[in-house]
Amino acid sequence: MAHIDYYFATLSPFAYLAGTRMEAVAAKHGATITYRPLDIMALFGRTGGTPPKDRHISRMEYRAIELQRQADGLGMDLNLKPAHWPTNMAPSSYALIAAQNAGGGDMAKATHAMLRAVWVEEKDVADDAVIKACLEEGGFDPSLANSGLLQGAETYGRNLEEAVAAGVFGAPFYITDDGARFWGQDRIAALDAHLETMG
Repeated sequence: MAHIDYYFATLSPFAYLAGTRMEAVAAKHGATITYRPLDIMALFGRTGGTPPKDRHISRMEYRAIELQRQADGLGMDLNLKPAHWPTNMAPSSYALIAAQNAGGGDMAKATHAMLRAVWVEEKDVADDAVIKACLEEGGFDPSLANSGLLQGAETYGRNLEEAVAAGVFGAPFYITDDGARFWGQDRIAALDAHLETMG
């Protein structure tokens, strides 16, 4: 059975635009998924990237153009200037880590709920009530937001280290168990094709 390590940030607009298409591809091929939320700003610093706010105006303008273009193409709502971006990614990441460890819910729904909260619903995913609502939407016990904080912090840090070691430099980033790497929500079709060859 194929496996996908899914590296993402709960603030990433491109992870939001991925929706649940990667999960649909995984289901098609019977592949399992490990969700690996990480600190994207730290990842940029470790891999030669530049945080969006520090990029040249030409890059910032084109990023906005491309985000809107892709959202329109996918028929997805998107607020290019969300009220709570950036915010602290750690609490939402810890909650998703706890949910994955607990099991019994839908990680795709919970993860996408976090991303939609930022990019559509003008909510702060550092807020406890928002995190609990997203967990609940995924069918998880909302109290997971208050549990496993130490383990969540350890896993969150480890995800960053493992991402750097595996060649990850952005989000969303998908790595299959044979080491194939796919960066961006616009590479899901290529991931699908690769999983087909692994079958």
